[in-house]
Amino acid sequence: MPWGWTLESFPFSQQPSINKAQIKALAGLDFLSRANNIVLTGKTGTGKSGIAIGILREACLNGYRGRFYDAQDLLDELYPSLADRSTARLLKRLSRFQPLVIDKVDNRTIKPEQANAFFRLIDQRYNRVSTIITTSLDLDEWYELFGNKDLVDALLDRLRHRCITIRIDGPSLRSPEPSSTAVALPKPSPRRAAPVRETARAAPSRGRTRSVERARLRAQS
Repeated sequence: MPWGWTLESFPFSQQPSINKAQIKALAGLDFLSRANNIVLTGKTGTGKSGIAIGILREACLNGYRGRFYDAQDLLDELYPSLADRSTARLLKRLSRFQPLVIDKVDNRTIKPEQANAFFRLIDQRYNRVSTIITTSLDLDEWYELFGNKDLVDALLDRLRHRCITIRIDGPSLRSPEPSSTAVALPKPSPRRAAPVRETARAAPSRGRTRSVERARLRAQS
């Protein structure tokens, strides 16, 4: 998994359109035993990938063998398999993951061969294992994405049959947090140093010292 996200760390309070109780129920993994799919739709940054990864993590911690794929990476892996005729073997391997997360099925250039291989993957997984898909597109917009009406009809027919669709309407969780306003503390006013009074004692003059000494000697005599 690309990120260490968990459902416990997901900021549900920042995305009130998400039903937290529903997500927690999905984390119980009963949908896997029914081979139900999950489709998370919504704008970029609304938390679709975070929820998908959180559910995938719960599945792996409970003994399931799941896999995360970025949609573009999956399509790039499917395409060369067509050239070396290893597509059947690759699809068989991908069809075993439970669940399989396909993240960011969004606007991108998809070759007809890739679209066909993607359909074959969903077809082989249909009614057997669960697929979790995140997309910023409505499913009806997939007709333009894949460019083949008959193929998309068949694809959506299988995907929607046993599907839990979660629409997330809310702000991007990647929005920058408001910067805190720095409060400048008032500088202490400089204190004036009290004048230092020095008392200087005048040194006795040399002549005065001699007169005192002579008077002292006469007194002694």
